[in-house]
Amino acid sequence: MPLSTVSWIGRRQNLPAVKNDCCFLGIDCSAYTSSLALVDREERLVWEGRKALTVREGSLGLRQSEAVFAHIKNLPLLWEEGASRLENARLAAVAASVKPRPVAGSYMPVFKVSEAAGALIARTLGIHFYTFSHQEGHIAAGLWSSGLPPGHYLAVHLSGGTTELLSVKAKEGAHLEIDRIGGSSDLHAGQFVDRIGVAMGLGFPAGPALEEWACRGRTGAITLPLAVKGTAISFSGPASHAQRLLERGCNRHDLARAAELCIADSLAEALHAACSAGVYAGILIAGGVAANAYIRERLLQRGPGIPLHFASPAFAGDNAAGLAVLAARRYASMEEM
Repeated sequence: MPLSTVSWIGRRQNLPAVKNDCCFLGIDCSAYTSSLALVDREERLVWEGRKALTVREGSLGLRQSEAVFAHIKNLPLLWEEGASRLENARLAAVAASVKPRPVAGSYMPVFKVSEAAGALIARTLGIHFYTFSHQEGHIAAGLWSSGLPPGHYLAVHLSGGTTELLSVKAKEGAHLEIDRIGGSSDLHAGQFVDRIGVAMGLGFPAGPALEEWACRGRTGAITLPLAVKGTAISFSGPASHAQRLLERGCNRHDLARAAELCIADSLAEALHAACSAGVYAGILIAGGVAANAYIRERLLQRGPGIPLHFASPAFAGDNAAGLAVLAARRYASMEEM
């Protein structure tokens, strides 16, 4: 099991270096974060480093070429710190995210950076190199950080680039069988938050700041419409409604709370629909938006009644810990063959 999030953050600089054992490296270069992580054989987090990509004030994102250049600058600096954690331990395998989702045709240029870095390290050292998708890394981080065993789960990948309901069969080793069963038909939850947040004058990405504003808002003072049909969710209509309210001078703290409420209640409706059509051991919520405390609490109140699990807030957003765990599990399963 991983170290608890709170204890790891508090002791990060004082963790002892790993000696006389092997470690597993995860690399993830997403649209807005460069991430590296090391775990040991027991899947305990040895070290983790991330660097957010800089977005110009007032902008709603980065071009892929800008993100690629930023990752190329960030990775050597991050790995200089990570490599120092190894000391006498050997690196046994590397896993990298090479595409957004585990489906044919899924592609974003930023993931070529993590793929190239992982392949270079592995081939130089003559060790195993495993490739996964960014989504598999998120799901693995969620399962690992919440301590879930293998099983069949209903998962929600909730982020700026993805809002999907997934059937996830987590099997022994590093095998995740993932099938999309619903999700957003237009804006993703993170895009919805960013559009409202930036329109209110918040920076990008707007999630953390919007959550702070929402704490000063009144629940129910403003309501945004829900657009849910079965397991399909739309956030473009609620986003347009929010923009009109802003133009009329609504209370911005109340609107921030209304945005959280809209996301949580939309998800709750879709989860009820998904659970009526399938049997799951539990529900896992992962992705950057899943770190929002109000959305978590609202889903616990309005969820479909089966066990609801959340990725640890520290590992809900983009990170490489899930990939490092997948590397450890794939390596262990090969040793047993």
